[in-house]
Amino acid sequence: MSKKPIKKYFILGVLFFLPVVFLLMLYPSTNNYNVLDVVKEDVLDISNLTSVTNSDIALKDHITVLGFLGSDPESKIVEASNLKELVYNKFKGFKKFQIVMLVTLDAQDKTSRLIQELNKYSEHKYWHFVYASDSDINKLFNSLRSSLQLDANLSTSGVFVIDKDLNQRGRLDDRTKKEVEKETQVYPLTAYDCSEVSIIKNKMAAEDMRVLLEEYRKSGRNKVDSSNRRAKDLNPNKETDE
Repeated sequence: MSKKPIKKYFILGVLFFLPVVFLLMLYPSTNNYNVLDVVKEDVLDISNLTSVTNSDIALKDHITVLGFLGSDPESKIVEASNLKELVYNKFKGFKKFQIVMLVTLDAQDKTSRLIQELNKYSEHKYWHFVYASDSDINKLFNSLRSSLQLDANLSTSGVFVIDKDLNQRGRLDDRTKKEVEKETQVYPLTAYDCSEVSIIKNKMAAEDMRVLLEEYRKSGRNKVDSSNRRAKDLNPNKETDE
């Protein structure tokens, strides 16, 4: 046999087996799927707050981005806009996803103006503002794990991720690769600073929220294909359970 046919078959063999080898290398990574860390269990639900005026909103059985805008929500317009552009617009199609913001009972006018600003180009149906007393806002915040504190307006730039079982999600180890190599002391990520675009875009949206939603998809508890997204919106008389 001449060298030309041998070379030809060798090339064909490589072209055939290379994709197979690539898929075999990819297989372990897709099955060793990491879930987003639980950083705190038993977060207080909104339904347990006695002062809320819209008690139909709940954290249980939802994937929630929870924030605190307090008595001056308009002062957090930059943070709210970052959250809208980088998180809400990206994940609003997933059933049971919602953003919930706590505001004080006397902040209704300021909240209405913020809502008008957010709804300039489209209605935010899965973004809820919950009015509550100062003590109940503190009570809910204190049920979370965080190094943050609410300011004088009962607000913070940080938002929290709560899963369907009222677990707070985040990272138990938020060190960079360089910090791990240097054996820097472990520190967690329990809240996401909405004033920092890089944190919201790269850590929260591109990684952690995606991982959490993928976790529910893989467990069969949150189907995210287009036929299953917000099914009740396509048929308001029918609610699909997960």
